[in-house]
Amino acid sequence: MPAAERIPAQPDVTTGEILAEGELTVLGRIADASNAVLYSTVERDGRTLHCVYKPVSGERPLWDFPDGTLAEREVAAHEVCRALGWDLVPPTVLREGPFGTGMVQLWVGPPPDAPDFGRGPDEGLLALVEGEEPGPGWKAVGLAEVAEGRTALLVHADHEALRRLATLDAVINNADRKGGHLLPLPDGRIQAIDHGVSFHTENKLRTLLWGWAGEPLPEEIRAALEGLRAELAEGRELAERLAGLLTAAECAALRERVDALRESGTHPLPGGEWPAIPWPLV
Repeated sequence: MPAAERIPAQPDVTTGEILAEGELTVLGRIADASNAVLYSTVERDGRTLHCVYKPVSGERPLWDFPDGTLAEREVAAHEVCRALGWDLVPPTVLREGPFGTGMVQLWVGPPPDAPDFGRGPDEGLLALVEGEEPGPGWKAVGLAEVAEGRTALLVHADHEALRRLATLDAVINNADRKGGHLLPLPDGRIQAIDHGVSFHTENKLRTLLWGWAGEPLPEEIRAALEGLRAELAEGRELAERLAGLLTAAECAALRERVDALRESGTHPLPGGEWPAIPWPLV
């Protein structure tokens, strides 16, 4: 075919565009989830991705979060993580689906019918160990009761990605960072899911990743926070997107948390007014 007659190549379609604009098909429901979590596919231009679809109509009311807002908070968490320059939260969008508006997120980890689905992270990330001190390469969280009258030390890996994730949780005020929300991938990356109970104006940080509490933030994390604060300034694109997902008070509280981390230069300590560790752990 002469060069003048060649059909132009299709432009590259991003994962976010496929999630936002592709045809969404529900395959089944994740049975043990507290809200409606639908395992789905999304297809556009011959590309098919597996994803999770969480419709707002399937959200159970919570006493401390406004009804029908969890999907927006999941999207906001991805936006903030991306603004920090970190690949920790799978691509996430807000869109219409078969059961109404909801959050659609790229599926990561094993499919629901895999033998290891739902097991939570392996012992390379979290563990319960005997003794009062963590071994090399581990950070102590605290003692956990494992049987009647018996305790073990809960530890997590001293891992760069987990340290970034601990910072992200502090920024978004994540009220429920369980072990089952940490997904180690075969390529060595760690992804984190389930951020619906985040961005509250009151301090509700509840996480398993307390191992760095009170320690100085690494320079790389401090630089990331500086970049995020700039993107949260009035009129910036990120600030405009978040204003469509969160309330004005929640956006202001987000800026205040970022400023507090920048000024302290340290990982936060448990506040004492809210349970610091989620239960169940996974």
